[in-house]
Amino acid sequence: MGTQGKTALITGATSGIGYELAKLFAKDGYNLVIVARHPDELQQAAYNLKQMSNVRVLTMTKDLFIHQSAHDIYDELRDRGIRIDVLVNNAGHGHYGEFVHSDLRTELNIIHLNICSLVTLTKLFLKDMVDRGEGKILNLSSIASKSPGPWQSVYHGTKAFVQSFTEAVREEVKYSGVTLTALLPGVTDTNFFHKAHMESSKVVQDKSKIADPADVAKDGYKALMEGKDMVVSGYKNKIEVAMDAVTSDQKLAEKTYQQQKPVSNTK
Repeated sequence: MGTQGKTALITGATSGIGYELAKLFAKDGYNLVIVARHPDELQQAAYNLKQMSNVRVLTMTKDLFIHQSAHDIYDELRDRGIRIDVLVNNAGHGHYGEFVHSDLRTELNIIHLNICSLVTLTKLFLKDMVDRGEGKILNLSSIASKSPGPWQSVYHGTKAFVQSFTEAVREEVKYSGVTLTALLPGVTDTNFFHKAHMESSKVVQDKSKIADPADVAKDGYKALMEGKDMVVSGYKNKIEVAMDAVTSDQKLAEKTYQQQKPVSNTK
């Protein structure tokens, strides 16, 4: 089926993987609804996307850290008669530091963004997709979903939820014509690590392991369009996930502690 007249909704779409995904959808003729917190960044992203392809781009300034925002997105699009054919839950946030010292309010906000808003948007748009008998959802998971994550314990926990949730709901609706796909990137060259205050982490300092967000987006887009359940982006990440699958959680936690601790930390 062609993409003419179809619309993709992408959260966190002004930079990084979300923006690269938006470019791929636009190139294939999808109209776009892009969501982010900052109106100036949204307008710039919309302008750039319109220059690339003759598609409609609707911007929605919404803060998905706030509980009501996910409901507002759905309600506003429904009231405007805009049908969403593809939902991309890309928005996410991390927080760096040992849990005993980290900020609780920040971590609870991250749980809301990474889990509650994703679940709400999935619930609302999935119902419509199932009723129509077609639709696609891409949830941004992470290779972090596959192991405990000292120094990012809450973030890893939220991504483990996203991965399990996506796989479970996919099974529930597998005969409905709707597919759910999880994209599992590793360390990627985005603003994520700056926002999470992770610049001093060993894993970020190792530039050889940092992926191009455009490559990650291509992996996720291809898997989504093929209706796959999940894709681990990057050969090295595929090897790491395979090895982690046969390693105890205790050993994985020890490994991740060493990988993610600050380079100046000698503990």
